[in-house]
Order: sequence, then structure tokens, then C-alpha cells
Amino acid sequence: MKNTFSLVITIVFCCQISITHAQYTDVINSNRPGSSQSAFSVGTKVLQFELGSYLVKEKRNVYPNYEVSGYGLDFAVHYGIWKEALELNIQGTYQNDTKSYSSGVIKDETRANFKNFNIGAKYLVYDPNKNKEDKPNLYSYHANRGFKWSSLIPAVSVAGGLNFDSEDNPYTATTVDGVSYRGVLITQNNFAGGWVFVTNFMLDRIGSDQTDLNYTLTLTHSFNPKWVMFAETQGIKSDFYADNLFRFGAGYLLGKNLQLDTALTFNTKDTPSVLNISFGVSYRIDRHDTSN
Repeated sequence: MKNTFSLVITIVFCCQISITHAQYTDVINSNRPGSSQSAFSVGTKVLQFELGSYLVKEKRNVYPNYEVSGYGLDFAVHYGIWKEALELNIQGTYQNDTKSYSSGVIKDETRANFKNFNIGAKYLVYDPNKNKEDKPNLYSYHANRGFKWSSLIPAVSVAGGLNFDSEDNPYTATTVDGVSYRGVLITQNNFAGGWVFVTNFMLDRIGSDQTDLNYTLTLTHSFNPKWVMFAETQGIKSDFYADNLFRFGAGYLLGKNLQLDTALTFNTKDTPSVLNISFGVSYRIDRHDTSN
């Protein structure tokens, strides 16, 4: 993937409705509409659903020339269990599209399958704010609102899971079939002024003939308790597919347990070019157990 590392250091972003210093928050803390995972779990006995729909348009301008038009659904279910730091989750993306070839030599394809389906868990390894007492500076208003060097120390989580891919899946390499593994390193920095920076570094489909290296860098800014804007970059590299994707969008807190969102995804190449528009919703059933 050409110029990957130069793109990595570009300012980039994702979406969390609230700025958190603990596992559980009073309002829903969704990963949508970005593709990265927060370092923090949803909290014990909290069941959270994240669902999105999107329209996809791809176009390849070099041989074999083709266009892809269709729609997709991405979903995630999160449940906090045992300890505040632990979360179980199910994540997936289903797409239905038509791949039309310009030459006419190859017949058009109607495709439908899961681009990914994963069952896994996430665990918070380190929280820099745990047991931390942030006492206000009684002599300086600006010091209390200013940058703190300690905010450069991120929260760190690890995640892993099992991928399930069906035979003859058009969205994977032809030899990929059955169960493979996923491992993710997650960091999160919470800065003053409503900024959150998240990084995900993932090895996906480990043990298959298509091991993907995937990074996502994220930054979010909440303007008020209801609105948040985000941008994001995602890099993907494997022998089957390589790309750099960019996302921009917003989330709106409709209620303390309900979030709506929208986002635009695109890339800067033509092998193929990608344009996605997504709309989503996140909802949680909050029976949080404070005893943990």
C-alpha cells in the first residue's frame, strides 16, 4: 500500500458521543459511525446494539474495468460481563451488490455475502485515569481548562476473536473458508475540550490465506452534549486487497441510551474508487452493575 505511513501521520478521527474516564458512562458510548473500537467497554450488564445501513459505489478505471453498486448492513452487539474492563461482542458486515463489467466479455455478477463476521472479546489492560484524583487548580481557571501532559498517556485495550467465512465468498480470497483469528491493539486518549483520539491496529483472518493488516486512526470532537463531529482514516493491506479509506460524519444523542449517526466514506485511488454513504443507530439496554 503506497504511502501508507505518510497517511498514518495525517490527522484523523472517529466517533464517541461522550468523553469517558471510566468504563461505564451515563450516556451511550457508541463506536459508530466509524470503524474503530473504543478502548473502553460498555460496562457490566449493559447490552448495546449498533446497526447501520450504507450505499456503496465503486468504479475501476483500469482493466478489468467494472462498477459496483449496492447496499450493505453493518452491525455490532456488545455486552459487559464479569468485570468493568471486559466486553463480549459480535460484529459483522453484510453486502449485496451488482458488479458490472464495461468490456462485456465477463458477465455481470450479482453478489451477496458477509464481508466479515466475528465473535470476540475486548479487555482494558491499562486505564491512566483509574484511581486518579484530578484536583482543580484553585489559583488558575485557565490551568484547569488547558492541556495536560498526562493526557498523552493512553488507555490500552486488547481484543481478539474468531472470524467465520463461508466458501466461495466474493469478498474474500478464493481459498478463504471456515474459521480464522483476529487480534487488535487499541489505544485511546481523552483530551481537554471534548477531543478523543483512538487508534486500532489489527491483524485479521490470521491462519487463513488472506491475513489482513488493518489500522484505523480516529479523533472526535464533541461541540456540546448532543453533537459530535468525526473524521477517520483506515488502511488495509493484504495480498487480496489494499486501500486507504477516509470517513467524515456526525453523531447526535437523541436520548441517553439512543444515538443517530451518518458518515461519508471515500478513497483517493481508482483501482477501484470507493464512495459509501451510511446512516446508523445505536441503542443500549442499561442495567449497569456498580458492584464491579
